[in-house]
Amino acid sequence: MRVVIQRVGHASVTINGTCKSAIGKGLLILVGIEETDGQEDIDWLCKKIVNLRVFDDENGVMNKSILDINGEILVISQFTLHASTKKGNRPSYIRAAKPDISVPLYEQFCKDLSFLLDKEIGTGEFGADMKVELLNDGPVTICMDTKNKE
Repeated sequence: MRVVIQRVGHASVTINGTCKSAIGKGLLILVGIEETDGQEDIDWLCKKIVNLRVFDDENGVMNKSILDINGEILVISQFTLHASTKKGNRPSYIRAAKPDISVPLYEQFCKDLSFLLDKEIGTGEFGADMKVELLNDGPVTICMDTKNKE
């Protein structure tokens, strides 16, 4: 699984002109799923995300987690995170999992993240044409990949 995590002042996702989800201060997470991903990837990412210290403490140092600030999370499925640009100019998405694999993993990721956060999280709609708006705070943007744990 591959994620792009952005610290936001607010974020929302709109589908067909209707706001599906909106959050205040927290994290916007774009998630891409590969064929080889599974529960182990979900577990590692969820624990890492809720404990990631990317919010400022009283001294302006990034020392607080989403749990510490009682923040919100919006998760958007993003198969293009697995784009390969190695050959030619048109990206290939062959590494992105097909819906029969990625939908259940996406839903489990959201469910597990919500459980660890101890509150509902916002989501997009898998496979929909979504318009995502955000105010990147910092900006703080972090990329993580369960196949390359750095």
